[in-house]
Amino acid sequence: MQEKGTISIHTENIFPIIKKFLYSDHEIFLRELVSNAVDATQKIKRLASLGQYSGELGNLQVEVAFDTDKKTITISDAGIGMTAEEIKKYINQIAFSGATEFMEKFKEAKDANEIIGRFGLGFYSAFMVADKVEINTLSYQDGAESARWICDGSTEFEITEGTRTTRGTDIILHVNAENEEFLDQYKLQQILDKYAKFLPVPIKFGTKTESEEDGQDEEGKTKYKSVEVDNIINDTNPIWTKAPSELKDEDYLNFYKELYPFSEDPLFWIHLNVDYPFNLTGVLYFPKLKNDYEFQRNKIKLFSRQVFITDEVKDIVPEFLMLLHGVIDSPDIPLNVSRSFLQADGNVKKINTYITKKVADKLAELFKNDRKGYEEKWSDIGLFVKYGFISDEKFYEKAKDFVLLTNTEKQNFTLNEYKEKVSALQTDKDGQLVYLYTNNADQQHAFIQSANKKGYDVLVLDTPIDNHFVSQLEQKLEKTSLKRVDADVADKLIKKDEAPESVLTEEQTTKVKTIFDQAINKPAFKVELESLSPDELPVTVTRDEFMRRMKDMAAMGGGMSFYGQMPDNYKVVVNGNHKLINRILNEENADAQAQLAKQAFDLALLSQGLLTGADLTEFVNRSVNLI
Repeated sequence: MQEKGTISIHTENIFPIIKKFLYSDHEIFLRELVSNAVDATQKIKRLASLGQYSGELGNLQVEVAFDTDKKTITISDAGIGMTAEEIKKYINQIAFSGATEFMEKFKEAKDANEIIGRFGLGFYSAFMVADKVEINTLSYQDGAESARWICDGSTEFEITEGTRTTRGTDIILHVNAENEEFLDQYKLQQILDKYAKFLPVPIKFGTKTESEEDGQDEEGKTKYKSVEVDNIINDTNPIWTKAPSELKDEDYLNFYKELYPFSEDPLFWIHLNVDYPFNLTGVLYFPKLKNDYEFQRNKIKLFSRQVFITDEVKDIVPEFLMLLHGVIDSPDIPLNVSRSFLQADGNVKKINTYITKKVADKLAELFKNDRKGYEEKWSDIGLFVKYGFISDEKFYEKAKDFVLLTNTEKQNFTLNEYKEKVSALQTDKDGQLVYLYTNNADQQHAFIQSANKKGYDVLVLDTPIDNHFVSQLEQKLEKTSLKRVDADVADKLIKKDEAPESVLTEEQTTKVKTIFDQAINKPAFKVELESLSPDELPVTVTRDEFMRRMKDMAAMGGGMSFYGQMPDNYKVVVNGNHKLINRILNEENADAQAQLAKQAFDLALLSQGLLTGADLTEFVNRSVNLI
């Protein structure tokens, strides 16, 4: 048997295009060829189960081998094999609708995954690394003859009689000079670990040395000997393929350690298992995050029938759940296509919605069944919940019942509970409920103490996304605003009808303002005199709540760059009713007045962490001289 011919692809330029476009991601050739071998193996098992194949199945494993001298990589299986006619049908006739359309579509292709998935080029990815590819195969069919196909990367092929005597297929890649890096055990092991770690058919890659018992010595101690065994690189039955009822907590934790060997144990997990209206399995873990969430992304691995595809799961998983870890496996996700197509796919949207619902239901269940345990985990899971609360309306509808607000006393409240707690004291004269918060309890300690003296409660909102969380609360909660506790003096944070009368005359007020203006002498700091309680601080430095919030959002890249470029401005509130102001007025020496005013101002800055550099040094030296 011998035949020569031309591969039917409607264009002479297929191989240069493959090599050019696929070169940047050429390691996936091994994923594609091993996956094909696994498919062939599963097909023979399926035929046997249906009674359409009665022969011995034998050792159904896929083997990957390489030969540095011959510069070959071989992928072998004991699957269904092919006849010469099937080679012509499945290998030679690449089904493109035409050269023009093919070339046009290739212009839009961004990476190897997209090209291979869209045009069925799995087998031809071999030519990314090889200048000649051989197929040596024997079909499972009775009376079939072995066949050998060879192609040198042009559109010319040759089919002759093969040498296989057992059912299955060998794919032999003659690696080209540019890709000899793949003729390396460590490199191939690395790729197999990445893409084939959980394939459903055993993948053998060489051998490894293990110890086994070898009787006992004269003293009755167990002896061991070294033996060479097959190096099977994969777990054919990972936990996401099993029913939750078959698994224990230990199984989930062990699998997590296998995926992320250097991570702390997760807080809890969700087992995904649905077969209608789409097929999806997987396990999602809630890791311990704290505030370093930017370093935790892209930890969800996407599989298709246990073949690793990518850890870029944006669109499949809601944005706020990109912080989760784990695996998702679905044959219904349109793989290897452009992002715009992925976003528009109906199954992707359904899966996205399903995952959101499963996570919300799990959190609601934890909150309802074990609130104490839920609160203990809040410092870790709060980031997920707030992120979803902000970014996903469907998640918000559920999360509003289990999102927690934590105050400076480390007490936790639901939204309804907190409203009930503070309504009486923290409603202003216009009927607006005001929530006070700090983003740095140590730096804003003096402001918190002033608020507490008035009976006000202060929340702690100090995570990277709390600026956005604050805005969302104001949008969602009726007649409610949030103010950072250092946005104004305590008497002014929540406006009431009553206000202390000023003890200063109009002339004294003007004189005090002039003294402080001259002592501070900084354009960014505007001095204002207020009639406050004598127990309040003599000088307080505040920033406008709106401007500060806009600048904070700009610093986080929140699309407020205009505000980010504006200079910082502060209000210096001088408490005209404090005894220090009276002392300043009674000083006859102008220098003494200025020194007292400057010292009070610097103390206010120091209490908020705003006194730095040369100003701090000068303050310390001045204070030492006063002692």
